[in-house]
Amino acid sequence: MAALQEFKCPNCDGGIEFSSGEQKMKCPYCDSEFEIESLMAYQAELDKQYEDDMTWDTGGNEWQAGEADGLRVYCCNSCGGEVVADETTGATECPFCGNPVIMTGQFAGSLRPDLVIPFQMDKKAAMTILLNHYKGKVLLPKVFKDENHVKEVKGIYVPVWLFDADADAHVQYKTTRIRHWSDSNYRYTETNHYMVTRAGDIGFQHVPVDGSSKMDDTLMESIEPFDIHGAVDFRTAYLSGYLADKYDVDAAASIGRANERIKRSTEEAFAATVTGYNTVVPVSSNIKLNNSKAKYALFPVWMLNTQWKGKKFTFAINGQTGKIAGDLPMDMGAFWRWLLGVSGAVSAAVFAISYLSWLV
Repeated sequence: MAALQEFKCPNCDGGIEFSSGEQKMKCPYCDSEFEIESLMAYQAELDKQYEDDMTWDTGGNEWQAGEADGLRVYCCNSCGGEVVADETTGATECPFCGNPVIMTGQFAGSLRPDLVIPFQMDKKAAMTILLNHYKGKVLLPKVFKDENHVKEVKGIYVPVWLFDADADAHVQYKTTRIRHWSDSNYRYTETNHYMVTRAGDIGFQHVPVDGSSKMDDTLMESIEPFDIHGAVDFRTAYLSGYLADKYDVDAAASIGRANERIKRSTEEAFAATVTGYNTVVPVSSNIKLNNSKAKYALFPVWMLNTQWKGKKFTFAINGQTGKIAGDLPMDMGAFWRWLLGVSGAVSAAVFAISYLSWLV
């Protein structure tokens, strides 16, 4: 049995029907009218089936014989994090939760990074950035400003998967153009509806996805961008004096996040080309990836973890650019002292103004 086709109004999504008087398709709900040919073309476009194809070839290499012999693994008994360092590095605290870590033995079982961005600033520079970040924040608890506390900053290489791809995209939008005018009797509004399609290719290089479950994705993305032009081929010598997080989210598990970032960026780029309309509403977007591949890299981050009144606070500093991110707590005692001080100053000012007025 053949199914009946129902046409929906592009404006209000109500069912529309043919009007013999106007010889057009007319919506009984919003009174919109459409030429039959235009409506058929609009419906045909909506009925087209596009599917995302966002598959990847993942990266990373095997370690060469003897290359990882000088690396050791430190394990945190609190958060379960594993960090890697050379045999000369003394690691006493976990860079993610601040608890003591213990050395568990020889490093093994992970892919060798393809690239590394070396640290461009030392610990002293990172401490200066952190102290400058604290300046002017009168409600910050004193413990955060303590110099001994600031010295707990640790340098760590964070595992990152870098995704390259060419995106073949097809995006549809519902748009309107609205015109207003009036005469001596009425004010008029004319709304024209359009289906706008954008299709084309856009290339992506080095889309980063954090490969550590211990490192908060939002925090890591907050200290972006890292300049990939500063990356070099990986050598174990770059780990000397620093820690390196051992990835626990592999490239395959990171694909979803990469696709999300690529899809959002593609939609934003294409939407920027849809101009001259009063409203623009995306209807669908479909992306096919070509030449997709991933690389494994280490990005430099200075980190400070601390707790205050039972809550954990983490700060991260881009070890290449110095960009800092992290939440700051408020000392409520300092807040009330500050508020009372402000209130007292305001009261004194009001009193002085009143006294001067009385003298006049």
